[in-house]
Amino acid sequence: MKRRWLLSSLTLLPLAALFAFGPTDAVRTVPNTSFNRGEVLQYKVHYGLINAAEATIEVANDLHRVNERPCYKATVTGKTTGSFDFFMRVRDTWRTYIDTTSILPQKFFRNIEENSYRKKETIDFDHFKDVVQVETRKKNKDEVRHETFKVPDNVQDMVSGFYFLRTLNYDNRRVGDVIRVQGFFDNQVFTMDVIYKGRETVETKAGDIRAIKLVPKMPSNKLFRGENAISVFLSDDRNKIPVLIQAELFVGAVKVDMYKYQGLKNRLNLVAHN
Repeated sequence: MKRRWLLSSLTLLPLAALFAFGPTDAVRTVPNTSFNRGEVLQYKVHYGLINAAEATIEVANDLHRVNERPCYKATVTGKTTGSFDFFMRVRDTWRTYIDTTSILPQKFFRNIEENSYRKKETIDFDHFKDVVQVETRKKNKDEVRHETFKVPDNVQDMVSGFYFLRTLNYDNRRVGDVIRVQGFFDNQVFTMDVIYKGRETVETKAGDIRAIKLVPKMPSNKLFRGENAISVFLSDDRNKIPVLIQAELFVGAVKVDMYKYQGLKNRLNLVAHN
C-alpha cells in the first residue's frame, strides 16, 4: 500500500468494513431513530503514543435535494497534526448525500490531498438500474475520466454505509453472529463479514461509554495484523455512534478516539461514576 493511503486507511477503512444492506428491492424504507441534522462527532487519531491526526464526522443542518430526493449531507474531514504533518501532510474530505427515506447514497464526493498527491472523485448512484457513474480528476492531468460500474442492490459508499449501520437493531443478536457486508470504493465492489462481539464499556476522551463491539474480518493485506485486527465500538444506545476504533498494524497500533460530540438525536449512554 502506498504511503499516501496510510492515514486514509487508518481512519476510514474501519468504517468501510461496516457496510450493511437491507432488502433487495430498488426502493426501500429504513426507519431512522439514530441520527439527524446537526450532529457533529470529533476524533483524535493516535499512532502509538503520538497524536497523529484529527477527524470530524458531521451532518449538515439543512437538507439537500439530489436526484429529486431529500438527502442528508454528511461530511468526513481528516487532517494530520503535529510531527505527522511534516512528513505526511493530509487534508482529506469525504462527503455523501444520503436519501432520508432509504438511507442510500445519491451522490458521493472525495477530495484527497496527501503530500503532493491530489485526487477529486464524484460518484452518482442510480439505485433503480444498480449502476454508478464515476468522474475522476487528478493533479497535473487535464483529462477527466468517466466510468460506469455495475453494483449490487442498495449499495453504500464509504460514508453512508456507517450511517445505515447505525439504524440496525443489535438487541437480538448473539455473540458470534455475522453480518454480510458490501460496499463500493475505488471503482470496486467488495464484500466483508462483520462479527458481533457483544457489549462492553470503553474508555474514550469523552468519558466511559457502554458500547457495541463489532469486528470486521479483514482480507489478507500488508497493513493490518491478522483478519481480526480491527475493533469498532458503537455507543450502546439509540444513537449508535462510533466512539472508538482500535487497529493492530504490522508497524504498531492505532486508536481513533471520540473526544467531543454535539447535536445527538438521543442521550449518549455514558457510565456514571460514584
